[in-house]
Amino acid sequence: MPGFRYQAYTIEGRLHKGVLEADSARQARTLLRDRGLTPHRVEVIAANDAAGGRPGRGPSLSGPEVTRLVRSLGSLLEAGLTIEQSFNALIEQAESERERQILAALRGEVMAGSPVARAMESFPRAFPELQRTLVAAGETSGQLALVLTRLADYLEERDLLRGRIQLALVYPAIVLVVALLVIGALLVFVVPQVVQVYAHAKQSLPLLTRALIAASAFLQATWPAWIALVVALAVAWRAALARPAARARLDAFWLRVPLAGAVRRQLDATRLAATLAILVGSRVPILAALEAAGGVLSLAPMRDALAAAARGVREGQPLSRALGATAAFPPVMVHLIAGGEATGRLDEALERAARQQQASLANRLQAAVAVFEPALIVAMGALVFGIVLAILLPIFNLNQLVGR
Repeated sequence: MPGFRYQAYTIEGRLHKGVLEADSARQARTLLRDRGLTPHRVEVIAANDAAGGRPGRGPSLSGPEVTRLVRSLGSLLEAGLTIEQSFNALIEQAESERERQILAALRGEVMAGSPVARAMESFPRAFPELQRTLVAAGETSGQLALVLTRLADYLEERDLLRGRIQLALVYPAIVLVVALLVIGALLVFVVPQVVQVYAHAKQSLPLLTRALIAASAFLQATWPAWIALVVALAVAWRAALARPAARARLDAFWLRVPLAGAVRRQLDATRLAATLAILVGSRVPILAALEAAGGVLSLAPMRDALAAAARGVREGQPLSRALGATAAFPPVMVHLIAGGEATGRLDEALERAARQQQASLANRLQAAVAVFEPALIVAMGALVFGIVLAILLPIFNLNQLVGR
């Protein structure tokens, strides 16, 4: 039964929007009239336009919404409900109109005979290729409920790791921004007022004070240019990220940065191990798993290394040897994978590698933040102290002259 998106007026004249299921548009209008609504517009929900999105792309869902949907669908299927009953339950409990319309479109595609993974292909922004690959593997193996549950666990762990990284960066970013604003306010507003007082004093100013006055005058004269420069750099950065060649050069540069490069490399390794664990555990062929897992890597050199490893596996090499030959992945991860290949439990070894890499990444981030935060505070405090000292030095010199 297809879904229909409607706009109808209540008796009081208020516009009401929603989605319902009916055999035809005529039946949908009849159902609306039975509810006491006057139909204004009734449209069938197309899979590529479930919420008025752009054709071929469809609407998107947030990370928590996708995780909740995947876990709920897996739980309903595991409880013995049919796919139709599961989608009906999900539509009833949908928390937003956009989510309800996407589910209705998915249900219509599935009821028309399409597999769930193929129905999800109409919503690439909501369900990326990796998720569709896992769902297809679950449908092929007859273990869709188990695969969905493992996928939900992976999505939750990914969001948790992302939250930890963001939390580790929030406090230093706030300190840096506030300190720069304070320093800028001192140079633009406070120092010029103090200069007016010193202008009448017939004494040579200390070198530190003269340097501060020069910096203040320079900033007052050029602050619009600095703002324009920041905006231009932001636009150039986004443009560079949109070009594959420039993006590859930026990624290569990040990998050479001492601390940031190691963190980003380990983050990609963690994502790869966790993704391969689900794919291999879902009985996806190793070559297909490597191709699908490339989508979770954020750095172009890491994706190139994974492609090289896939070529090695295609030529008959074990996965551990192919990954180790690239020298792009942590040795501990490679050795854990080798152990899993030797015992025939590659999926379990990949899970252990993912947990080990995640724990190591968390420790590395904690140590970096523990060092960076105090260093940032000390540096900004030293700058503010230098400004205050430059302002007070002429006063100290004047007091010494008066005392004589």
